Amino acid sequence: MTDLVTADAVRRAARTIAGHVQRTPTVASAGLSALLGRPVALKLETLQDSGCFKPRGIVNKVLSLSEAERARGLLTVSGGNHGIAMAMIARRIGLAATIVMPAAAPERSKARVRADGAELIVAPDVAAAFAVADEQRSRGLTYIHAYDDPVIVAGHGTAGLEMAADAPGLTDVLVSIGGGALAAGVATALKAADPAIRVWGVETEGADAMTRALAAGAPVPIRPTSISSTLGAPVVSALTLAHAKALLEDVLVVSDAEAVAGTVALAEEARCWVEPAAGCLVPAARRVIERTGGTGTGGAGTGGAGTGGAGTLGLVLCGGNATLEQLAGWRERFGT
Repeated sequence: MTDLVTADAVRRAARTIAGHVQRTPTVASAGLSALLGRPVALKLETLQDSGCFKPRGIVNKVLSLSEAERARGLLTVSGGNHGIAMAMIARRIGLAATIVMPAAAPERSKARVRADGAELIVAPDVAAAFAVADEQRSRGLTYIHAYDDPVIVAGHGTAGLEMAADAPGLTDVLVSIGGGALAAGVATALKAADPAIRVWGVETEGADAMTRALAAGAPVPIRPTSISSTLGAPVVSALTLAHAKALLEDVLVVSDAEAVAGTVALAEEARCWVEPAAGCLVPAARRVIERTGGTGTGGAGTGGAGTGGAGTLGLVLCGGNATLEQLAGWRERFGT
């Protein structure tokens, strides 16, 4: 049986990363509230220096390493955001880093990794990237997995810890799933704050490794095809699957076209620039509202279901590393 990350581990992580990672705001969005017909709070992980939530887990992990492990240099595989954050943190701490990315990773992500001084290795696809990383480990580099690590999960959970403190009326929270570490950590923190909060995972078609794992009862390898490359984990882990089974209400899957439409909605209605990996939360939120009847079962704060009204819907905006050119291309492709 896989042990779940504890709320105490998340609280320890919050102390560890303090001063190294932004404490991002959770803000009410009048525009999204009007669009969805329910109070909406947005956790703005897009404001991290890396443009995504990834520094939380990475800093927690790197600071847990021994001096010898750090001195050997860091190694990881990334579809984009994890690599950006790893390269940035390595530069700031003064460590060497090697990032392996699939060819389909955004060119802007590759450029940012190079700009931070990390060695970038480009592999044909995600599966090949992990194979290349295995070869690179023979050099003695210290490998940091993007999601199959309880220390990473605990670090990412600090976003949920902050959200619970800043938005006490939460009844339903939506979190994007790639490998599943963010959803695992956030759900751990939120459920500890209020067990009645429902946490929903969200994936896009072609990046639905968690949905397939839940159906099979075990991690199932997939070949990612979604435009949401930062959600394109080739397989979830036993660790993140265990958290999904124990803590998530459900995992919802939306189309790439819906994710792009959600990205546009967040820009127009909430003034938030996000990538489709976060835009997918908007169409998923509509499904949550349909399934819950617009009301929540928990949340002790003002506006919570305990006061007789619909509680606050929380969206964790995981990242904003997309270009205007990319968004224009996606809109043309999907007619959104």
